[in-house]
Amino acid sequence: VVQERRKYGKIGWNITYDFNENDFRVCMNILQTYLCKAHASKDEKIPWTSLKYLIGEVMYGGRAIDNFDRRVLVTYMDEYMGDFLFDTFQPFHFHKSAEADYLVPKVQTREDFMAYIESLPLANGPDVFGLHPNAEIGYFTDTVREMWTQLVELQPQTGGGDSGGSREGFIADIAKGILAKLPAPFDLERLRSSFGAEASPTQVVLAQELERWNKLVAHMQSTLSDLLKALSGEVGMSSQLDEIARSLYNGQLPAPWRRLTPDTLKTLGNWMVWFERRYQQYDLWTKQGDPVVMWLSGLHIPESYLTALVQTTCRKHGWPLDRSTLYSAVTPHTDAGTIDERLQSGCYVSGLYLEGASWDPRATALAPPLPKQLSQELPILQIIPVETQKLKLHGTFRTPVYTTSNRRNAMGIGLVFEADLATHEHKSHWTLMGVCLTLNSN
Repeated sequence: VVQERRKYGKIGWNITYDFNENDFRVCMNILQTYLCKAHASKDEKIPWTSLKYLIGEVMYGGRAIDNFDRRVLVTYMDEYMGDFLFDTFQPFHFHKSAEADYLVPKVQTREDFMAYIESLPLANGPDVFGLHPNAEIGYFTDTVREMWTQLVELQPQTGGGDSGGSREGFIADIAKGILAKLPAPFDLERLRSSFGAEASPTQVVLAQELERWNKLVAHMQSTLSDLLKALSGEVGMSSQLDEIARSLYNGQLPAPWRRLTPDTLKTLGNWMVWFERRYQQYDLWTKQGDPVVMWLSGLHIPESYLTALVQTTCRKHGWPLDRSTLYSAVTPHTDAGTIDERLQSGCYVSGLYLEGASWDPRATALAPPLPKQLSQELPILQIIPVETQKLKLHGTFRTPVYTTSNRRNAMGIGLVFEADLATHEHKSHWTLMGVCLTLNSN
């Protein structure tokens, strides 16, 4: 199960782990040891708690460095191990469908066990592992996208553009178009002076965001200007300029720009639309104060804004900072324009995308994803700082919020915060489905 789940990419595991045959054999030895010990001592109770811990937390969980991957492993242990395996009144099925029925067969001999195993299909769909059939579509989509990217890289770099001109002319037109869209940098000195003697935490975040924004705009302007000079022969073509030219020609975001921008998987055209929308939010923020509805995807470090909200609320109510957390709830609003007043504490957030599930506005709860729909935009979310001791949640699923669909990497980068989404199903259902929220669509 843990190896086959790896096929489906990030919706299977955030990080690709090297689960191997040795892990399996050691767990089999542990299981045999505990069962033999229970049999020798005539103990009718199987030590499920110890087995779950040793197999799920130590052997397999010891490889999992991501907390949400470990949650998947623990859920499998709870779903697969227990006295319910041998319930004669309600037979247990690991998975049951029209194609196959995975269960503990009621046979005794080795030949009968082998016959049952041989009757199982060689290829399994994602639903066998608790995932939705859409995960198969996601797997094929990612595979084709990767193949397409490699094909684009392999294409000749000397051909003409769509207009029939030369490659250099095509790149120059794109560079001039982007240069024309670059806004003037923000005046940070004037902005900081407008904050007064003591800036609020969200104002500090705004200043930090605009500082990073100015660096990006200045770097884009300088590299594009140098590229145009290099294309006209005024200066030499450096390796960095050649890389930028190749990216512009292939419709990809140049790596030197990517290092100065929030994490994204967008192509160059979609990224420019996103870039202009980021500027519009920053511009309104400097002129009108904190947005009523924050487009969290447009921030360079979105978690810093959420931390600032907690700091502001703690100062207002005199709460200890280390005993405060964030509570979130989905609102019925889908358009930010329908919200006129900002929250007294916290904020409204737009631009979140739900993966592995869909949102049912009538039931106001998580629902199975729609066929062939890999992600769905979530209605506007409200985030409210609260005291940890007063937060009592029931019927909610703790959902990780990541920057992109690449989720979290081995360095722990990518996780923004955890949202509370209402559910009428058991939490294990959504855990195995790989449900998460992302700030960006691809």
